[in-house]
Amino acid sequence: MEEESVFLEYVGDSPRMRVLQYLIEGREMDYTLTDMLHAGVSWGTLNQLVPKLVELGMVIITRKIGRATLYKINQANEVVKQLVLLYDKLILQQLDMVEQKVLVTA
Repeated sequence: MEEESVFLEYVGDSPRMRVLQYLIEGREMDYTLTDMLHAGVSWGTLNQLVPKLVELGMVIITRKIGRATLYKINQANEVVKQLVLLYDKLILQQLDMVEQKVLVTA
């Protein structure tokens, strides 16, 4: 059973947000489209979505290896900065809640 994402609970569970969450979680890495399939989005959707995110400046092309293009979340983009901040705050909030539950049951 897949655990619910607190981030997606707040921003909405859509293919776009799944891809952005995947890239935010691994924000220091770059990924191929095949890697991004782990976000739970279909190949066809990725092929439509990623070029749009690049056009919006939310995702950047980092390099090419053979025929594969690698992408990364653009942490210089103001909207991305806010999404990363929200993601980090939600994760910390969730960790605090888990710690509180552990302390109460201990």
